[in-house]
Amino acid sequence: MSTLDFSTKIASKRFSNPIFTASGCASSGQELSQFFQLSEIGAVVTKSIMTKARNGRITPRMAETPSGMLNSIGLQGPGIDVFLERDIPWLVENNAKVIVSIAGENVDEYGVLARRLRSVQGISAIEVNISCPNVENRGQVFACHPDTASAAIESVRRNIGGELPIIAKLSPDVTDIVEIARSVINAGVDGLALINTLLGMVIDLNTMQPKLGGKTGGLSGPAIRPVAVRAIYQVHQMFPNTPIVGMGGVSNGRDALELVLAGASAVSVGTATFGDPTAVIKIRDELQMLLLERGFNDFRDAIGFAHRASS
Repeated sequence: MSTLDFSTKIASKRFSNPIFTASGCASSGQELSQFFQLSEIGAVVTKSIMTKARNGRITPRMAETPSGMLNSIGLQGPGIDVFLERDIPWLVENNAKVIVSIAGENVDEYGVLARRLRSVQGISAIEVNISCPNVENRGQVFACHPDTASAAIESVRRNIGGELPIIAKLSPDVTDIVEIARSVINAGVDGLALINTLLGMVIDLNTMQPKLGGKTGGLSGPAIRPVAVRAIYQVHQMFPNTPIVGMGGVSNGRDALELVLAGASAVSVGTATFGDPTAVIKIRDELQMLLLERGFNDFRDAIGFAHRASS
């Protein structure tokens, strides 16, 4: 039987396989570790961490939708001090590859977080979640405008040094995601995370009011996968040398392969783990088999194959 080199790279960092967790869906991995060894997946992408502890938004925070779910968690978390004291040592002790996701309310906060992380051992990359509101600019989401997106990335780049790859997490709620991708690539990112959730709302017909306490929330799950495929395809077509961590509605190996063929160098799994905590392992194994069945001996040969096949 043929063998497959299942490894992938983001900038200088190598990962044993391309299946990651998605930020926000598995905290820092401790919940999932009771079901499998974290070293069995490519990387754990932590829940986005901020400079200070945050309680998040009012409840209810989650609502089911056809083929997906809405969440309005609001970046609840312990803050960077507790995260560095508790979560990073635990992840390192459990042999996980670690990608730390960070979020800020303004450009300076991104820089502060980058400085705190630059000398921490055991981190493979930084995911910069710029899909959150900029409090200095009337609540506008950083990733919705090239100028604010690039300003946040430039702040991280100035403070992180040259050791850790920077991955910018972009929002699909824009007119031209390629334009936003161009702005953060020019600002110095090493990779992109596509896509974050789409903004949505559900109204309860019994109360006739929004189901979520915060009214709107992020739509995830199978319903958004075609949007993710489109965004990945468009961005990879324009920037084929920039690695993409693809995500959005991946429930099985076939879903993951679709994102890879569109241009993803890795695939993050999020919502699927709520229904099955071992989903990441099953998706990893299914993707590997699908690649072998299609004659691939090296995972990297499949990245963006849909572009070559249609040219």
